[in-house]
Amino acid sequence: MRYFNTAGPCNSMEHYMIDASIRLQGVMQLINRKQYFVIHAARQSGKTTCLWDLTRQLNGGEQYHALYCSLESVQNIIEPKDGIPAIISCMKDSFFYSGIPQGDKFAQNADLTDYISVLKVELSRFCALLNKPLVIFFDEADCLSEGTLILFLRQLRDGHNTRPYRPFPHSVALVGMRNIRDYKAKIRPDSESLGSASPFNIVTESLTLENFTPEEVASLYRQHTGETGQKFEEDATERAWEQTQGQPWLVNAIAREAVDKILQSDYTRPVTVELVNEAIQTIIINRPTHIDSLLERLKEARVRRVIEPVILGNGFIDRESDDFLYTRDLGLIRTVNSQIEPANPIYAEVIIRKLSSFTQEELKTPKYPYQMPRYLKDGRIDMDFLMRDFQQFWRENSDIWIEKYDYKEAAPHLILMAFLQRVVNGGGQIIREMAAGTGRLDLCLTYENRKYPIELKIRHGAKYLEEGIEQTARYMDACGCSEGWLVVFDHRTEVKWEDKIYTKKETVDGKTITVTGA
Repeated sequence: MRYFNTAGPCNSMEHYMIDASIRLQGVMQLINRKQYFVIHAARQSGKTTCLWDLTRQLNGGEQYHALYCSLESVQNIIEPKDGIPAIISCMKDSFFYSGIPQGDKFAQNADLTDYISVLKVELSRFCALLNKPLVIFFDEADCLSEGTLILFLRQLRDGHNTRPYRPFPHSVALVGMRNIRDYKAKIRPDSESLGSASPFNIVTESLTLENFTPEEVASLYRQHTGETGQKFEEDATERAWEQTQGQPWLVNAIAREAVDKILQSDYTRPVTVELVNEAIQTIIINRPTHIDSLLERLKEARVRRVIEPVILGNGFIDRESDDFLYTRDLGLIRTVNSQIEPANPIYAEVIIRKLSSFTQEELKTPKYPYQMPRYLKDGRIDMDFLMRDFQQFWRENSDIWIEKYDYKEAAPHLILMAFLQRVVNGGGQIIREMAAGTGRLDLCLTYENRKYPIELKIRHGAKYLEEGIEQTARYMDACGCSEGWLVVFDHRTEVKWEDKIYTKKETVDGKTITVTGA
């Protein structure tokens, strides 16, 4: 029986999966036209799965021989005299197990000391032996760097350009996390110039492996229903897509958690939206390897320069910069309606929890009594009491705690969210909406089917309060609430705490907004 796979590439015999021809629209046209192209997508978005599936389909047909070859083991071998022979070794191993006729003869007598041209020479000699054109998928091609990358691409370019006169692969795909134009970031400025005969200029197309669409998520889950009879209710499937935005690993992880762990493979019970929500919370709390390895990237300065403005809602992010392209290619962010935001709500949640983990751990100690029962009054959260507690907490701890954060500008926001997380762990939830360029961060506390909208803003400019009140009112409209809270952080060092800490009520179109200074 097949299952939802979250560990490594999928294959259709063992796992539920979406056909490569559906996910890689246009790839066959590129192959048929003898193109050299790039496929790029974030980590664990299904690249290798699609390549395996496509290789299998091509080898099963009458037109082509296809080779899948991973270059991951060549990572960090920057000298071409070592890197090119390492690439040849990877290819020899891949050819041996490929099922391609005479695959064991590839580079059998290769002169590896001639690293300047050995790749081109051996590919030409091997293609001359074949009765069908050869297609190669080089997975993890963006692992290559420095001289190895340059010489690898130059030999491909040379072979590509002389195809009318000598055999060479019919079509080649470079596959990885980065787009071809971003491969240049792997070359030091003082390295050999790419020159006019750029090895990059033979690439005709760059395909992005997109996340699953809502229809593809439903199709994946229906495969399970067809084989087991276990139904995914419609709102459960919709919730899974909404929270993952179709990120393939997350889509599979939610289903696996619900089906195998929570329901313990009891296929007589349907997967409901409540079970999907429970699965999501388990994934967020347990932070499996996929998420943990992604969150480790938050420590990198180039990622921080992008994620911090997203949290704050302000600051300029150059969308042509390597920082932005790298963070996007990691799969951490996306652009929606010209705004840069976390790639999906699950990532948004785990990013905030990771960055504020120090504060969350500290708040678990008996020294800090900030828990839900303290703030309940007639079944509702007493937000005014909660905000007064935070103001006192902020006054006593902010100077010391901010210094412990790498994301210092976002530290006030992160600390408040950790404080609120401590409160809602008693049964509530925090919904976060953040995007660079909005000028604020939106939060909505939910508890017992009631919503408590909160706007976070840093004191900037003469009209910060007017803008904040207007933004809070709009967010309250979106939440369907008549009462909301605006928290304004004042970073001015020359201002006394007595002037920073204040509370005042504002009324806008019949809505009550409590402004909390911090």
